Amino acid sequence: MNLKRTSPGLYYLQRTAFYALVIAITFYLLFPFVWAVITSFSKGANLFLPPAQFLVSEKTVENYVQVFGNPAFQRGLLYSVIAAVGAVVISLLFGSFAAYALGRFRFAGKQVILYVILAVSVFPQIAVLGGLFTLIRGAGVFNNPLALIFSYLIFTVPFTVWVLTSFVRDIPGELEEAALVDGASPLQTLFQVLFPVMMPALVTTGLLAFINCWNEYLFALTFMSSNRTVPVVIANYSGASQYDQPWGPIMAASIVVTVPLIILVLVFQRNIVSGLTAGAVKG
Repeated sequence: MNLKRTSPGLYYLQRTAFYALVIAITFYLLFPFVWAVITSFSKGANLFLPPAQFLVSEKTVENYVQVFGNPAFQRGLLYSVIAAVGAVVISLLFGSFAAYALGRFRFAGKQVILYVILAVSVFPQIAVLGGLFTLIRGAGVFNNPLALIFSYLIFTVPFTVWVLTSFVRDIPGELEEAALVDGASPLQTLFQVLFPVMMPALVTTGLLAFINCWNEYLFALTFMSSNRTVPVVIANYSGASQYDQPWGPIMAASIVVTVPLIILVLVFQRNIVSGLTAGAVKG
């Protein structure tokens, strides 16, 4: 039934309500980020003006100059990149092998292992903080990026294994059989046939794991005393006195650490969509 012909009033009412809802959701999602961008370009004295005066007040890049000139922030960026990239690479390496085994082979205790992986992935970080702290101090890597890489594997490995296992199950077994008939070894089949097919899922899983590591705060605060990562550095920003909160530099630093994530999502958006929708429709 064509609602536009039979009841044009109701049709346009639905369309109007739909676009109003889209605009409201878009405003709700983007307003905090847009306000943070405006704040990052504003002088500290203008931050407490009424909204209308604040929007038209004088803008400056002084906050960004201050952020990029801060040695603690520069070190924080470096340690964040090292910890996040290291944890993601190790997680994808071990996670893809584990997902291949769990998704392709039948063995006793397979379901138990999957349930354990799911249970570990939802553990709150605070539940393992004490044990991890003892292990890291015992291993002599406290205040070292290795401590963060090791601790981030607690939540990135279960996540990658769980997601990639679902993806491996949907890969047709005929691909492996054809490769084995052509004389490929199991490792050649895995690296030259399955991994290229799994690339959308690897990119999606790796990117989501990277975002989790990049934004992680509790482990970075606990296991690093001086070599802080970016979230901890931003949280410890202080002004000239205990009553001075430097919102301008804080917002500028937040924008700087958010931009790389936006760029990664835009660059890999096609792979992300493919990875998220893989296996959604089965023929």
